[in-house]
Amino acid sequence: MTEPTPPARNAGRDSWTQHSLLLLILLAAAGLRIRGIGFGLPALYDPDEPLFMMTAIEMLRNNSLNPGWFGHPGTITLYCLALTDLIVGSIGIATGRYADADAFVRAAYADPGILFLPARILIATFGVVCVYLTWRLGRRIGGTRTGLLAAAFLAVNAVHIEYSQLIRTDIQASVFMLLCLSSALSIAESGRLRAYLLAGIFVGLGCATKWPAATFALSPIAAGIWRVAQGKREARNLLAFAGAAVATLFLASPYLLLDYPAVVRNLTGEARPIHPGSTGGGLLDNFGWYLRSLFGSFGAINIALATFGTILLPLRNRGPAIALLPGAGAFAVLISIQTLRWERWLVPLLPFVAIMTGYAVHALSDMARAWTGRSLRLVEPLAGLLLILPMLPPVQDRAVARANDTRQLASAWIRAHVPSDASIVVEHAALDLIDGPWKLLFPLGSAGCVDARAMLTGRIRYAEVETLRSGSPIVDLASVPSPRLESCHARYAVLTHYDRYRDAQADFAAEWRRYAALTRRSTLRATITPADGERAGPAVYIFELAPRHRAVGRLSTNAAHPANASATTTSAVKPGRAVNQKMA
Repeated sequence: MTEPTPPARNAGRDSWTQHSLLLLILLAAAGLRIRGIGFGLPALYDPDEPLFMMTAIEMLRNNSLNPGWFGHPGTITLYCLALTDLIVGSIGIATGRYADADAFVRAAYADPGILFLPARILIATFGVVCVYLTWRLGRRIGGTRTGLLAAAFLAVNAVHIEYSQLIRTDIQASVFMLLCLSSALSIAESGRLRAYLLAGIFVGLGCATKWPAATFALSPIAAGIWRVAQGKREARNLLAFAGAAVATLFLASPYLLLDYPAVVRNLTGEARPIHPGSTGGGLLDNFGWYLRSLFGSFGAINIALATFGTILLPLRNRGPAIALLPGAGAFAVLISIQTLRWERWLVPLLPFVAIMTGYAVHALSDMARAWTGRSLRLVEPLAGLLLILPMLPPVQDRAVARANDTRQLASAWIRAHVPSDASIVVEHAALDLIDGPWKLLFPLGSAGCVDARAMLTGRIRYAEVETLRSGSPIVDLASVPSPRLESCHARYAVLTHYDRYRDAQADFAAEWRRYAALTRRSTLRATITPADGERAGPAVYIFELAPRHRAVGRLSTNAAHPANASATTTSAVKPGRAVNQKMA
């Protein structure tokens, strides 16, 4: 007879299997986040990516640690970006690719991919770290299988993948939030001073990256209060947590104090009540909007399981529930009560949803084993696979759509149809057109529409952009004052925010009048619209503008009569042969 496998060997084999599965999950997460990460380059489609990168470059140029901008506040992200830029530039100079730092900066302005691609890879790396931390936290809450399931669900989540490819603060802030929850769990389990101090450090780093991370401080606070209520003498540890959080915030971002006028100015600019295309509808409406987004990336069954897991956790294991639920719940309420809503605000909640889904699957498997009296070792892996499969089509659809952005297709239309001697006003950072023969104009707030090549040659600074945009939510045609609108007149206009202002005229009447004035008597040559699974981006409208002497004559009349502006513009637009052209 064959001897039974010794328990130690079984344990070793199980550990090897679990770590092998974790490695496969992490490799899959990395592959999905690196795939197509150079989308759009050298054009820049996310409006905030160039602002983050300009700020990081400006810090290096000024030899200063002061970012000068604190809207998120984004300090940790900006420091990481500056360090990445420094490394890339140093390697380029050391290998002789660039003669000096000035040559490197010139090359980066001519081809942003030199810096943007390494920066995106940095953010993608933090995305993979999120998957690893989700595994670690899930394992502590519900065992190894819960952790593996949670990591797998987050690894293939379409929303998390997409924002792991953008230079923003959301993914990096999520890392610190997960570390905070892990420390909160340690507080609930042991109450050691070290756990309180680590929780404070991670809250401070999270806030220095993105302000809403402060909500996750409720988790260690709740865990500490719970232990004090049980008779543990840890009230001083709670004070240590608060001190560590505040000290870390200002040590990591000292210019929050040293440059507080900029902090006040930036926070005032961020706290706008309306935004074209992203204005919220109140607590319940916003909550429903976010829930629909979760359905789209996780699937209905996964969300139902996550809900079941969230209800079940405090019934089965109160300590982890107290460590997790307050912070995640407060964050969900915070984003739902805002006047604006953005899909990216969901990013820090995605690991929580993945963990609760994995916890529910594991709990149901345990219940099935108890009812049947059988060992059902394959139930959880099979259930996980079945739950992951519906999540894959959104991943593929978004990847394909990102690679075929409407603005990219608009550039292709320009190359095919616009004469070489024409001038073009473009609302987005269409750097893929810079090497073309056309004169390119870009709207820049109170400066009007400026020559895009001259702007890049002059290496415009972020501080200049902030001053010129004058609090406008987007650097677009709507941010150009009416007296400066004449500077935006070109033969062609490529408008990417046209329909957002058209559809929100009640809130943006003055802004819409600028679009109406510029496009009056013009011919709509092409409309390139997004399509699920095919094209991402905004609807792009390409107009051939009316000759200047005819368009300018009625500008002041139209500006005085917003009701007539929409009607006049609608009747005056005469579609040409290429109108509503679909470009795949």
